[in-house]
Amino acid sequence: MRRIFAAIISGFLLAVTIAGALIAQVSTLRKITQIELPGPKGKRFDYLTVDPDDHFVIVAHMRGDQTYFVDTRTNQVAATITGTPGVEGVEYVPEGKKVYTSNSGDNTIGVIDIAQRKVIKKLKTEAKPDGSTYAAPFHKLYVSDERGEAEAIVDVRTDTIIKTLHFDSETGMPQYDPVAKLVYVNLQDINRFAVIDPQDDRVVAQYPVAGCRGNHGMALAPEQRRAFLVCEENSLLAVFDLEKHVVIQTLPLPAGADVVKADAGRGRIFVACYSGAIAAIQALGSGQYKKIVDAPVEKRVHSLAIEPETGYLYVPQEQEKGAPASKLIVYGLHAQVL
Repeated sequence: MRRIFAAIISGFLLAVTIAGALIAQVSTLRKITQIELPGPKGKRFDYLTVDPDDHFVIVAHMRGDQTYFVDTRTNQVAATITGTPGVEGVEYVPEGKKVYTSNSGDNTIGVIDIAQRKVIKKLKTEAKPDGSTYAAPFHKLYVSDERGEAEAIVDVRTDTIIKTLHFDSETGMPQYDPVAKLVYVNLQDINRFAVIDPQDDRVVAQYPVAGCRGNHGMALAPEQRRAFLVCEENSLLAVFDLEKHVVIQTLPLPAGADVVKADAGRGRIFVACYSGAIAAIQALGSGQYKKIVDAPVEKRVHSLAIEPETGYLYVPQEQEKGAPASKLIVYGLHAQVL
């Protein structure tokens, strides 16, 4: 009996060891390449967006006052756009082949013509424009004026601000839900999730996000009816059910969690954290989510984009081993994690 028991224990420990080895093997980011960016080193970056039609990742160099178009086929900088002071948000709009920048330096929304690769127009907003989202069927761009506690709404056909919504809170990242045809925006001072109907731009609902403090970042998995909210003040990722309008799960994040992106087709969520990590989270068949790893990266990394075809992460880096840098790092997650 003792031998059988010992064999069982031995087998169990071996299984745990193998499982641990497998987890260690697949639960990390691998560096694919790095791209030198032309802006000043050691200066803060902000959001990125992907233009899949022209094969660009578009990078906001906030404290460099520039916006970069990086070709994902060659991993080269294809254009450097000036005239975007304090650029925070960047949004690709296929309609009209334009990119819109949120310029906190002069409180404007910049309109970049992709073919000309230059700013062709600026729209004056309220204080500190930040994240943005595009509601294609309605020809509208929604830009959070974070410090202005507002949401500016742009008609992308005329490039004019047609309405500004005001809230009792600073506004965090907005997102358009193509399934429900609604726009969501984080109200980060009051820990609420606001819903806008883009047909008439009315705020139709607000919901509390229980357990989440300072909900700033947001990403969606629309088909799964989930929103992922980064709770900056208590370092959590809140999984919000878009049908029940409640938080159904929270997961711990490293300090300084900021930008979250969802690779919904692969069931992955990534959060860039200023303390020096990218949290990788995987969807489970049960409808729950599991943290795979807090992959170590350089400190002050707080933003990323996902290239949809490859699933690669594009991560701007303002320092390397403590020294100032201006780089875009391309990472892949091991293919076994699906």
